[in-house]
Amino acid sequence: MSSTRNRQALVVLGAAALLTASVAVPQASAAGRTATALAWYDATAETIATAGAPTQVTNSRTWAISWLAAARATRSVPPGVERGAYQEAALAGAVHRALVTLVPSRAEQLDATFRKTLDAIPDGPAEERGVAAGERQADLVLKWREGDGLDPASVNAPYPVRPPAPGVWQPTPPDHAPAAQYGNRLARPFLLGTPSRFRLAPPPALDSPRYAADLAEVRAYGAADSTVRSARQTETATFWLGSSLTLYTEPLRVALSRSRQGIAGQARLVALFHVALVDTQIATSDSKYAYERWCPVTAIRTGTLDPDPDWTPLHTTPAHPDYPSGHNTYAGAAQTVLSALVGPRTAPFELASPTAPGVTRIYTTWKQLSDENVDARVFSGIHTRSADEAGITLGTDVARYVLHHQARLFAPR
Repeated sequence: MSSTRNRQALVVLGAAALLTASVAVPQASAAGRTATALAWYDATAETIATAGAPTQVTNSRTWAISWLAAARATRSVPPGVERGAYQEAALAGAVHRALVTLVPSRAEQLDATFRKTLDAIPDGPAEERGVAAGERQADLVLKWREGDGLDPASVNAPYPVRPPAPGVWQPTPPDHAPAAQYGNRLARPFLLGTPSRFRLAPPPALDSPRYAADLAEVRAYGAADSTVRSARQTETATFWLGSSLTLYTEPLRVALSRSRQGIAGQARLVALFHVALVDTQIATSDSKYAYERWCPVTAIRTGTLDPDPDWTPLHTTPAHPDYPSGHNTYAGAAQTVLSALVGPRTAPFELASPTAPGVTRIYTTWKQLSDENVDARVFSGIHTRSADEAGITLGTDVARYVLHHQARLFAPR
């Protein structure tokens, strides 16, 4: 790690420590506030799981808008009202207003959760002013993010595929679908300013020893009929196959449920996580389509290094370039935010996966999730290890930038 990155990491960790110290509350009062934050966390997750958009980054945007509004609304409390009641009402008002605007088909369920929250708060100025503050901040964030290019149609803008050539991305079997997520690189980030701010260095050259080693590893361990991949490695590939947004919903909830930062700190945790992940997904597509690196299945079937036209990966290759791995940019950003704001380690927690029914894994650090993602995409036959490791680097860089510049998100409005 460079000295610049070291300094930036220290700034981020120091800011997180100050945040924790400034908003810590006694254990007894924290319990009720955590229950409110968790209720709305679960309502957000259910809303997106049930009626969310077909594109992951659009759903990340919904999380980011809703919880950024909540973080802004709970940041300060006007004099003369009870702090806890005001903040609970503000969080509920913000998340409710944002979600019913972005996912109107869930209005009935969200209204019921809203009423339940308000029923538990004493009537009076704290409740009324809190709700008003939350709704105002939701409206402001929604207005700010209008036309940001993160709607499904914009995200999947048409991509003109270049003619076949060594190293150049081509649609992959079995469906040979058009490229996905090309439009992400044209979207407006929350904080990065430009999608290319952290564009990666080029991938390994096709004639380099590193690329030869990468491709040999995928060919051996990522094949559908691999004879060297272990049962545990196959399980790892299958466990991490699905949407990163879905797979990281529970780890973030674990961090939220164990937080003692108070309701404002809890809202900020969720907001920063998803702001970082939106900007990471934008930056991911920037690097992917800047380099247009072909996927392992194309390289192995048609490349000059002992081509095997019948080679098939364990799992179907997604319709976008190899470099970098989006699963790993997500993992790197998630690990960075969680480590900075709640610490790199936590008490053991269980995690299940919708793509590996009946499998439960136990984790004690956020880095374990990243390490498994790196291996998983190789074992799936989807990405090279270079693409995976570059993904961790990119996600880490974007998340550090978001944490370092977070004050811009919470400036008075």
